[in-house]
This record gives sequence, C-alpha cells and structure tokens, in this order.
Amino acid sequence: MAEFKRSRIERKNEEQITKKTIFLGVLTIFVFISVLIFGLPLLIKFSVFLGESKSKKDTQKENIVPPLAPRFTVPFEATNSATLNINGFAEPKTTVELFKNDVSLNKIEVSDSGDFSFENVALDDGGNDFSAIATKGNNTSSDKSKILTISYDKTNPELTLTNPSETSLTVDSADFDVVGKTEPGVSVSINGRIASVDDSGNFKLKIQLNSGNNDIEVIVTDIAGNKTTKKITIKYDI
Repeated sequence: MAEFKRSRIERKNEEQITKKTIFLGVLTIFVFISVLIFGLPLLIKFSVFLGESKSKKDTQKENIVPPLAPRFTVPFEATNSATLNINGFAEPKTTVELFKNDVSLNKIEVSDSGDFSFENVALDDGGNDFSAIATKGNNTSSDKSKILTISYDKTNPELTLTNPSETSLTVDSADFDVVGKTEPGVSVSINGRIASVDDSGNFKLKIQLNSGNNDIEVIVTDIAGNKTTKKITIKYDI
C-alpha cells in the first residue's frame, strides 16, 4: 500500500516536471519565432517598456510614502534677541513649512544635503512654540515635528549681595565669603570662578584676599544671555 502511494506521488511529480518543461520549451520557441518575425529591435523595445513600467510603478509607490518629520537643531531654549534663525534637517527634495504657535510663517525648499534654515524669525515676548511639517511634490505630508519652545527674555536677572552688603569695606582676614541671592537656574561667577546656586537662588563662594584692595566682580547670567553685574572693593588690612 505504501509503495502504491509513493508511486502515485512520483508520477504526480513527474507530470509537473513534464508540464514545466513543455511550458519552457513553448516559451523558447515563441521568443525565437518573435525574433524571426518581428525582429530583435521590437523585442528589445518590449523589454524596455516592461522595465519602464516597473520603474514607474516603483516611483509612484515611493511618492505615496510620506516624508519623515523635520528635526530642529537650535541648541538653546531661550534668547534675548528679538529674532532667531530656525535651523534643522529634513528629507531632500521636500518643502518644509514652519509654524509658530500653530500659525504658518513660511515655506522653504530643503537643500540636497537635507538642511534648512528660516532666517530672522521674529519672536514674541515669553514662550514661542515652533513646529514644522515636510511636504513632497505629490502633496504627501509628514507628521508634525517635535515642538521647539524658545523663550524670548530681555530682562536682566536679579542680584542681591548680603555679604558684603556695601560696595566697599575693610576686613582683617584673608578668607572671605561672598554671599548673595539671585534667581534659580542662572549662572553666577565671582572673579571668574563659578559659584553654586541652589533651588532658591542662594549662592556662596569663599575667596582668598590679597593684602590691600581687592576688586570683586559678581556676574549673574540667565539662560537667555541677560547679565547683571555688581562690583565691590574689599580691603584686606593686616
């Protein structure tokens, strides 16, 4: 019984092989006759036509795929300048549209290297939320980019010195603590040395005085680049 089943399977396989062989033979004869009747140039044109049709389909398929969302490359979150260049990357051969607070500002073509730049974009006081989309020639659009928030701040940070509280004084010790208060998140430098600022804006830095007059400069800088400076003179009298 098992041998009978195997024999049937083998006969079926042989029939399939025979059919494939006959098909390939007929196809070969058809091609040969076509070359004799119509000539080789016509056959070449037909092959080129098939290739162009496939290429056209591939291009259409590629155009259907939407571009990737643009990416911004602005390296800071705040500025004290009223205008700003908004730079980024997107797919080449696309058009990037820039939005500020969901209002369209401008459109620009992406370079072959994939970068784009919107120059001298005006900022509003406070926060400015920027986003962008990329569009291909067939009007397929990308998802909206990640939101880029830029704060426009032109107010100098607060600075209060509690030690010393006066602009000049005389001390009899070489060790002196400069103590003060400002805003959280700012940078404080005292004669070029960075002082630590806590979450409440308090700072303190110990300095070493030289004999005689010592000019001390305290500079507070916020993330937008605004600065407040105070200068004091401490006389160390041995």
